[in-house]
Amino acid sequence: MPVIQAGGVRQYYRLEGAEGRPVVVFSHSLGCDHTLWDAQAEALRPHFRVLRYDTRGHGASDVPAGDYTIELLARDALALTDALGLEEFAWCGLSMGGMIGQWVAANAAQRVTALVLANTSAKYPDASPLEERRRTVLAKGMAAVEETAMGRFFTPETLAAGGAEVAAVRRVLLGTDPAGYAGCCAAIRDMDNMAQLNAIRARTMIMIGDQDVSTPWAGHGEVLAAGIAGAKVEHLPTAHLSAVEKPHSFSTALLRFLLPREDDALAAGFVKRRAVLGDAHVDRAVARTTEFTAAFQELITRYAWGTVWSRPGLEDRTRRLLVLAMTASLGRWEEFRLHVWAGLAHGLEACDVEEALLMVAVYAGVPAANTAFQMAAEEMGRSPGFAGQLGDQA
Repeated sequence: MPVIQAGGVRQYYRLEGAEGRPVVVFSHSLGCDHTLWDAQAEALRPHFRVLRYDTRGHGASDVPAGDYTIELLARDALALTDALGLEEFAWCGLSMGGMIGQWVAANAAQRVTALVLANTSAKYPDASPLEERRRTVLAKGMAAVEETAMGRFFTPETLAAGGAEVAAVRRVLLGTDPAGYAGCCAAIRDMDNMAQLNAIRARTMIMIGDQDVSTPWAGHGEVLAAGIAGAKVEHLPTAHLSAVEKPHSFSTALLRFLLPREDDALAAGFVKRRAVLGDAHVDRAVARTTEFTAAFQELITRYAWGTVWSRPGLEDRTRRLLVLAMTASLGRWEEFRLHVWAGLAHGLEACDVEEALLMVAVYAGVPAANTAFQMAAEEMGRSPGFAGQLGDQA
């Protein structure tokens, strides 16, 4: 189990992704643990090193007795990054994690490259509910706050649907040590980051859940936006746990904010075009370029490859399958054949192509799918390891 002594406590963490990539630290909400960020970790791993950890009092980290403070929790996080040798990082925190992130960004500004504050606040105007919750869990256990907390975490529609993500959050909430939960309630109760907001220099994005009753825009998000110079604001149609309720929207917003933008879309387009179609194909296309076709080659490289294909919202595998389905449906057979060949050479499998073409059969017609299956089978016959995986088609 990946645990480390840091900040005077044992901290559980997960550090994933290739060394040398920029680091993103994820910090979770009260009553959750590092698994809050499962979807975001998967989405960001191809681009970043991803550090998730269990805050003091939660998950598999230590649970010291007594009240905690936001500064104490922030120093825990800095001690963890020190112990792991992570000098610089972007910070993404939700609710309590965002409160910790404000302190880190204001007091260790040289270490924070970017800051994402989701469903969070700089100060609660009325902290008495947190004190009540602290006393309740110490006296009666976590089940006593279960329904209230879940009703704030998710919209009524999400709770009614009862998906796996709701069940997972409920399990973690009920499994949280009441002493640790109470200690963090005290930290949030006593928090006042207002005077530190103008010390935050990192590029900042504030994520708002439009149905979040715990940290709504009014009195919470708007205060952060006004206090942090140049902060960008992103709204999502969620309650408090926006990263769980709308994971793909959250991850896409993160990637668009955190990934560096290429100033030269043409150069970026050539990189992506080579990654998708292979060097040999691109080299042939470049060699065949004439004065008459040069402007067209630049157009498709800059806009198709450097703009649309380079957007972070979809993985390359998904884009490949979309291209196969669309080119087959439209009868763009030269492009279809090219993308079958390129896809098979770069990670697509026979079953992937089969599923895409079955969708073509249903939504674009059997004749189009019939031709597509025949062409795909021909390309597989030419590709090592694929011969015979698709038989004769009707």
